Amino acid sequence: MQGLAASSKLSLTGVVVVVVFLLGLAGAADGRRRLVSSSPDEPCKKMTLYYHDILYDGGNNTANATLAAATNPTALSNRTYLGMLVVFDDPVTERNVLPVGKEVPAARALGFYFYDKKESFNAWFAFSFVFNSTAHKGTINLMGADLMSEKTRDISIVGGTGDFFMARGIATLRTDALEGLYYFRLQIDIKLYECYV
Repeated sequence: MQGLAASSKLSLTGVVVVVVFLLGLAGAADGRRRLVSSSPDEPCKKMTLYYHDILYDGGNNTANATLAAATNPTALSNRTYLGMLVVFDDPVTERNVLPVGKEVPAARALGFYFYDKKESFNAWFAFSFVFNSTAHKGTINLMGADLMSEKTRDISIVGGTGDFFMARGIATLRTDALEGLYYFRLQIDIKLYECYV
């Protein structure tokens, strides 16, 4: 009986070793190598993009609007839009101007934000940059608090696909332009500290 127990332990250990080995091969099957930055001053990839937000005004800008309020602010809002949810499909460019004519944006920003502070403007974002160009294919997924009163604010890069597979890092937001309630542009400096190449 003891010989059988020892044999079972040995075969179970062998199975575990084989499974771990095969999982390791599957992770490396696409030929990518994981890079992790050793310093906050040296990300494995950097890029600057411009996010253009054009709010539907309820009137005649339906052709140009890239987002719409999905809910109204609550009675508690006190002019800060507390509780308002906004869904967007915004152009993202490499320069700080909107695409002209047939010019294609570098990516689209798809997601939502909601205003979440009673005393001042503050929003919480969850969105993806969706790239489909000759330069990049895939997504970068971002989420976090946008403390609008700060000159710069950081949100987390929590993943990605395609050229940005499993990306992790920080996106620093800076308001680059603000035109009333219906248009704003953010400069977004992306620093990836975990990359697969």
